[in-house]
Amino acid sequence: MRTPPDRQRARMVNEQLRGRDIVDERVLAAMERVPRELFVPEDLRSRAFDDAALPIGAGQTISQPYMVARIAEELGLDGDEHVLDVGTGSGYQAAVLAELADDVHTIERIPELVEHARSSLDAAGYERVATHQGDGSRGLPEHAPYDAVAVAAAAPGFPTALYDQLKPGGRLVVPVGGRRGQRLEVIVKTPEGPAVLRSVPCRFVPLVGEEGFEG
Repeated sequence: MRTPPDRQRARMVNEQLRGRDIVDERVLAAMERVPRELFVPEDLRSRAFDDAALPIGAGQTISQPYMVARIAEELGLDGDEHVLDVGTGSGYQAAVLAELADDVHTIERIPELVEHARSSLDAAGYERVATHQGDGSRGLPEHAPYDAVAVAAAAPGFPTALYDQLKPGGRLVVPVGGRRGQRLEVIVKTPEGPAVLRSVPCRFVPLVGEEGFEG
């Protein structure tokens, strides 16, 4: 008999997140609540809780559970924030952020992924997440400023447009580097300019757009 999804999520949280270095109890609880299985293609649902990124079509992936949790934890959300999620993909990161913040906007450049993400978010009960199609490297200035910005694709350099859309004291978590490898940077907007708090190795698909990589 197949293990029920809720038990698989609990195991994922205990083994892949709590068993590593994710310590924020709000993030751990959010990862256990969000039905990850609804955000992967049907033919891959048996692998929904693997400790790995999975393909979702259009050359994109749903991030490894650990990286989703790591980004969420680094944002340091309390529950009342206005958040921008760049690189919607499957919609999973946006769903996790919706558990942790008051208001979430997410942007994706690929139309078919926008459509699929919207359907998955609705099916999972996250209708209040605002989904947009467009160039995520430019952010969504019409809804700025944000308390936090999460980027699930690699920028080739410092993402000025996204940083500029932060409120003072806001946090930007973004992979920065080349196509083959990056460092996940935690950047805070201070009166003196951007302050990089932490930087750890990671690997994401490229952020394509005006302030990202060429398609």
